[in-house]
Amino acid sequence: MSNSDIVVGLDIGTTKIVCMVGRRNEYGKIEILGMGKSESVGVTRGVVSNIDKTVDSIRTAVTEAEAQSGVDIRVVNVGIAGQHIKSLQHRGEKIRHTYEEEISQVDIDSLIDDMYKLVTLPGEEIIHVLPQEYIVDNEQGIKDPIGMAGVRLEANFHIITGQVTAAKNIYKCVEKAGLKVAELILEPLASSEAVLSSEEKEAGIALVDVGGGTTDIAIFQDQIIRHTAVIPFGGNIVTEDIKEGCTIIKSQAELLKVKFGSALANENQENEIVSIPGLRGRAPKEISVKNLAHIIQARMEEIVENVYFEIKNSGFEKKLIGGIVITGGGSQLKHIPQLVEYMSGMDTRIGYPNEHLASGNAEGITSPVYATGVGLVIKGLEKAAKQQNNQVNKVKGHSTKKEGNFFDAILKKSREFFEDDTE
Repeated sequence: MSNSDIVVGLDIGTTKIVCMVGRRNEYGKIEILGMGKSESVGVTRGVVSNIDKTVDSIRTAVTEAEAQSGVDIRVVNVGIAGQHIKSLQHRGEKIRHTYEEEISQVDIDSLIDDMYKLVTLPGEEIIHVLPQEYIVDNEQGIKDPIGMAGVRLEANFHIITGQVTAAKNIYKCVEKAGLKVAELILEPLASSEAVLSSEEKEAGIALVDVGGGTTDIAIFQDQIIRHTAVIPFGGNIVTEDIKEGCTIIKSQAELLKVKFGSALANENQENEIVSIPGLRGRAPKEISVKNLAHIIQARMEEIVENVYFEIKNSGFEKKLIGGIVITGGGSQLKHIPQLVEYMSGMDTRIGYPNEHLASGNAEGITSPVYATGVGLVIKGLEKAAKQQNNQVNKVKGHSTKKEGNFFDAILKKSREFFEDDTE
């Protein structure tokens, strides 16, 4: 088993850090060889707030993943999220010198590279440049222009930017943990790879990843990413509300949310009561499950309103045949699909990352909690395959060029010979 076939995804989340080691099996499915998980204490709302604590959590997760998989982890694909993530649309163009040569991957790469040179706001940098569609000599709506003839190559791009400091801090944490970053990947893009099918992306769909600190959104239509956004609320703010509303400690609030929480108050009985042990020597506290659901529903409605605003803002609200897919830890809250359907009027399902996974994997990995981790592995494998293809194409192109030069030289020599003869 060569290490080049193995890819590692590192999801640095607000509540947990997950390290996943995976490879593609002979059937093209993703096989997870090992996984490590640790509590995340140095991350707030998707952004690193304490370097040393985050480094310790990364080391714990990586050590566990190494032990499970038997792989020595050196290079990782890391997810990035946070309120600072923004997206914009831009058009780029490139004038080619000749009709004779076909449009190649080199032309597309140079067009994408040009986009990275765009002037951004101070303190921001471009994380991803995603081509949406190409225009060749004013011919619109081309998805793959490779092999076509044309002088003017244009493309509409979806560009994702983030804060330089947030990205630098992620790099710093990973490097201090003794690892190297292969690529920084936007988390909603990774999650979408894990839980959406190509048919859904074709039909039009909104992916909503409800994490601990942030809620990430990615909207696809006609196989193209149309909109991305990060909302700075997640499951942790619901826990805080329970803590304040029920006057209990945070760990008890989290347990209450996970075990008895519901996003719809009307689905709960009036007489259901949960008893919480009191603090040292104090009487236990009794909490109504219905009241708990009221607290949760109020905050979840706010999150769903923000999500729905982003969907409307994208301009694709009426074109999303696939509706909404909810994933991430927050999607495990009871009655959440019903609440989202009720508020948005769109079909809603929970996204499990089993779309591309091989069947022999551990059962827990197919939980929505690990959607981003699985997606980071898929993204890493895609990039590795693309790099291999590019190398093969370069070698092929190089050899045909050589052959061409060789034959050109022979033709030139023979022409000269015959011209000399006629003289």
